[in-house]
Amino acid sequence: MAQRKNPRNHSKKEGKTVPVESKNGKRTEGGGGGDAGGGPKYSVFTWFVVLGLLGVWSSVAVVYFDIVDYDTVIGKLTAYDTDGDGDFDVEDAKVLLGLKEAKRLHVGDTPEKQTVLKTEETIKPETANQQAAEPRDVEPTEAAPSVTPPRQSESDDPRESIGPYGDEANTIDTTGVLLAERQTEESSVEFAEYVTSSKLTQEAEPVVEAEKQPEAAADVDPQSETPKQTEAEGTSEKQAEDKLTEKAKKKKPKLLNKLDKTIKAEIDAAEKLRRKGKPDEALKAFERLVQQYPQSPRARYGKAQAEDDMAEKLRSNDMLQRAINTYREASELPDVTSDLLRATLKRRAERQQFLGRMRGSLATLERLVQLFPEDIGLKNDLGVAHLLLGDNNGAKKIYEEVLGVAPDNGFAKVHYGFILKSENKIAESIPYLKEGLESGEPGTDDGRFYFHLGDALQRVGDNSAYDWYELGHKRGHFASLWQRSLYNVNGLKAQPWWTAKETGYTDLVKVLERNWKTIREEALAVLDQSTRHFVPEEENLREKGDWGQYTLWQQGRKVGNACQGVPKTCALLERFPEATGCKRGQIKFSVMQPGTHVWPHTGPTNCRLRMHLGLVIPKRGCKIRCTNETREWEEGKVLIFDDSFEHEVWQEADSYRLIFIVDVWHPELTQHQRQTLSPI
Repeated sequence: MAQRKNPRNHSKKEGKTVPVESKNGKRTEGGGGGDAGGGPKYSVFTWFVVLGLLGVWSSVAVVYFDIVDYDTVIGKLTAYDTDGDGDFDVEDAKVLLGLKEAKRLHVGDTPEKQTVLKTEETIKPETANQQAAEPRDVEPTEAAPSVTPPRQSESDDPRESIGPYGDEANTIDTTGVLLAERQTEESSVEFAEYVTSSKLTQEAEPVVEAEKQPEAAADVDPQSETPKQTEAEGTSEKQAEDKLTEKAKKKKPKLLNKLDKTIKAEIDAAEKLRRKGKPDEALKAFERLVQQYPQSPRARYGKAQAEDDMAEKLRSNDMLQRAINTYREASELPDVTSDLLRATLKRRAERQQFLGRMRGSLATLERLVQLFPEDIGLKNDLGVAHLLLGDNNGAKKIYEEVLGVAPDNGFAKVHYGFILKSENKIAESIPYLKEGLESGEPGTDDGRFYFHLGDALQRVGDNSAYDWYELGHKRGHFASLWQRSLYNVNGLKAQPWWTAKETGYTDLVKVLERNWKTIREEALAVLDQSTRHFVPEEENLREKGDWGQYTLWQQGRKVGNACQGVPKTCALLERFPEATGCKRGQIKFSVMQPGTHVWPHTGPTNCRLRMHLGLVIPKRGCKIRCTNETREWEEGKVLIFDDSFEHEVWQEADSYRLIFIVDVWHPELTQHQRQTLSPI
C-alpha cells in the first residue's frame, strides 16, 4: 500500500503547491511553506471555522438565543473526530490545521479495540459469566422470563409446587439478560453473578448505545484502489452511511433537557470514565455534577448508572439499592425528557427484580405503563412481573390486553400460551406457543417454551412434539432430543441408564439392597397408619390414576418430622451425603395405584441421578421407560437412571406399587459445585 501523505510535508512542482489530501478526503491548496516558511500559515477564516467546530459559536447560540439544536450541531462535528473518542476537541482541531497527524484506526479492528466502552450486563450465552476452572450452572434464557419447568414423575415433592413463576430460581432483566438467583422480597443476599442460557441475543444498554458518537472511519490509501472502484465504493458507502444516519436520527432518544444541554461536555466527560470501566471515578464526577446541578436529570441518571456499575464491581447489594434509589430520584426531577424517564424507570424495575424486590418492580412497571400506555413492550414486561410474583391471573389479563391491540405479538403469545398450559388448557395453549415461537421475536426463543409446546403436543398425541424438541436442541436449549433438562452444568457424562459401579456410589446401593426389607416395613407402617403421610402428586404429570409420595429429604434438608415415622431408614441414609446433601433432589417413598399413567417428561436438571429401590412390586404391569429402553422394578433391587432424559411410567397391575426414591449428586460434580449450586 502506498505511503499515506502527511499534510505537513508538501512537494512543489513548477512553482505551484501540490494539492494535499486532508483526512476528510478533501483536497486543499497551500497551507504552509515547510522549512522556509517558518511554520504553517492560516487565514482568519480558517481559525474562525475551527473555533466554530469546537462548539463556541453553537454554544453561544444555544444558551443566549436558543436557536440552534445543540445535539444536531455536535453530531455533525463527529465527521472531524480523529482520535476515536466520539467528539470533536482541540486534538482534532490540531489535525485539521495540520499541526498533528491523525490517529489511524485499522480496518478490521473490533469496536472494543477502537473505543473502550463498558456495556452493562454483557455476557457471556448465552454463555454466561462462567468461571473457566469451574463450570457454572447454566440457566435457560433469554429475553424471556423464567418459566418453571414441569416437575418430574417419581420426582419432586408436590408440596413445593407453588405456581409457574413463584418457585423460580431466576429473574429476568427485561433488556434480555437472564439474571442470577432471585431472592425473597425481604432477604439480603450476596450479590449474584449474571447467568443466562444457551440462546440469548445480548444487547447493550439502550441508553448507553444511544449516547455513543460515530467512530472515525478507518484510513484507506486512495492510491491503492482504482478511481472507478474508489468512486463506486465511495458512492455505495455514502448511501449506506446516509441510510444509517437517517435511521439513527429517527431512533436516537432525546436524553438531555435544556439544562442538560448546557453541561453536556461535563456529562460526556463523566460518562466516558464510566464507559472505560472506571466506575469509581465516574461516580465522583457525577456526584460533583449532581451537587452543582441538582435539577439535572441526566447527571442524576449518570450517577445511578455509576452506582449500578460499582455495585457489580463490589458485589454489593447496598450499593445496588443506592442505585435503585437514585434512578427514582432522576425520574422525579422536573423537565425530564420522556426518553430518559422511560430508560430510568425501566432500568430501576430491572434492578429491583435482580434484588428480589418483585413488588417494587411491579409498581415501577405499572407507573411506566401509565406513562406510556401505547408501549407494548412495557406491557409485556409488566406481564412478566406478574408471573414472577406467581400472579398468573394478573399476567393473563395483561397479555389479553396486548393481544387485543397487537394480535400478532409473539412475546405475548408464548407467555399467554404458557399460562393456558399451566391451567391445564393443553389444546388451547398449543397455537399460542407455536405461533409465538414461529414469530422469532425477541424473548420467544427460549428453551422452556419449546419444552412446554412439545409437552402439550405429546399430551394430545401429536408426534410433531419431537420436531420441536429437535429444533430446541439445534438452537442450543437442550443437550439432545431426549435430554431436555433446563438447569444444567455443562460437560457432565450423559446417559439414560447407569450401573452402581458407574456412579461410584456402590456402598449406598449395597446398603439399600441389604436393608430393603427394613425400609419396606417402615414404609408400610406409615402407609397403613394414615394416608395423610402420602401426599397426592399435584404436578399435573398424570394422565390418569392415583400416585402419592412421602418425602424425607427435599433440596438437601430434612422435611419436618418425617423421619420420626421411619427412623431406621433415615439412620441408614445419614451416612451418605451424596444423597442427603443433594440440593437438587429428594429422598422419598412413592406409591402408585393400578390404572396410573405418567406422561412422558424430563426432570429439571442434569446434576443428579435417581435411584429406585423396589419395595412392593406386582409381578406384571409395572414398567418405566427412559428414552427408548423400558425396564421393570424388582423387589430389593436398585434401578439407576438420569431423569433429565425423557421417561414415562405405567402402572397396569392389579395392586399398588411401592418404591423408595433416592436422588444423588451426579458423580462428576466437584465438591465446590455441590456446595454452590442453587437448590431445585
